[in-house]
Amino acid sequence: MQPIFAPFPATRLRRTRKSAAIRDLVQENSLSVSDLIWPVFVTEGDNHIEPVPSMRGVFRRSVDRIAEAAREAFDLGIPAICLFPYTPADKRTADCAEAWNPGNLTNRAIRAIKAAVPEMLVMTDVALDPYSDTGQDGFVVDGEVVNDPTVEALVKQTLSQAEAGADIIGPSDMMDHRIGAMRDALEAADFQNVMILSYAAKYASAFYGPFRDAVGASGALKGDKKTYQMNPANSDEALRLVARDLSEGADMVMIKPGMPYLDICRRVKDQFGVPTFAYQVSGEYAMIQAAAQNGWIDGDKAMLESLMAFKRAGCDGVLSYFAPAFAAHINGV
Repeated sequence: MQPIFAPFPATRLRRTRKSAAIRDLVQENSLSVSDLIWPVFVTEGDNHIEPVPSMRGVFRRSVDRIAEAAREAFDLGIPAICLFPYTPADKRTADCAEAWNPGNLTNRAIRAIKAAVPEMLVMTDVALDPYSDTGQDGFVVDGEVVNDPTVEALVKQTLSQAEAGADIIGPSDMMDHRIGAMRDALEAADFQNVMILSYAAKYASAFYGPFRDAVGASGALKGDKKTYQMNPANSDEALRLVARDLSEGADMVMIKPGMPYLDICRRVKDQFGVPTFAYQVSGEYAMIQAAAQNGWIDGDKAMLESLMAFKRAGCDGVLSYFAPAFAAHINGV
């Protein structure tokens, strides 16, 4: 119900905007460092760090440097880190076996972070594209990304990450019934406390380009992902996907990308009332950084405004490459 206002001048809505003190007092949403998950890229090597050209301020780090960065992030108040591997080309194969190798980049990074910062929540990515020679999130048979054999592989990948010490499994593949299969497998293997943050509504978006650069997949993708990622024109479908994943055992759900899909975030939160996250993806981050670098916008203000938009849309948290910069800003570092 809309409030009934007395007519002007009894009602002057600018009164509650006249000073910083009153603006803070009536502010409807707040954003803190504890709302953020920091996505990071892990690569082979020792004491190695290299910039991602398309993502200013983002780096690929070797396992030891990932652990060091996790310690620094946790000290800034960032509660969770999400790992994405830059898999060497010779380990990208048709059978994707590197995905569940106990010694792969992701699993080594999980163990290193947990050894360095046991309190840091570690989230992982579950999908076959970092390990596939096609760049697809699943197995390709006769030109088709097949669902059920892919789910079997994703379960093996999930269990390998849980065994390495992951706290949160992040299935980003968008295969049907993968949440139920993963939850059943985790329960059977006595990993009942491992959480699933499902990429429940992941769109076939043009905003992923810099990410593919960061994980070494630029130019490697054969075909597109429209048979399993969502049509950007659809909204009701997102609610069906979220309902399905929750019914299969997801603890939390995610919408990806973020800012172009704030309407989906709001609908999901209003409809289900569950922990709802969004991923401020690489393209969103890169555009803000590029505009700031050219002096077209104030980068810090744009960062803050963009992150607050997720909270206003109902998100409980955000995956964002801005996490360290935001934390440093808030902490006055």
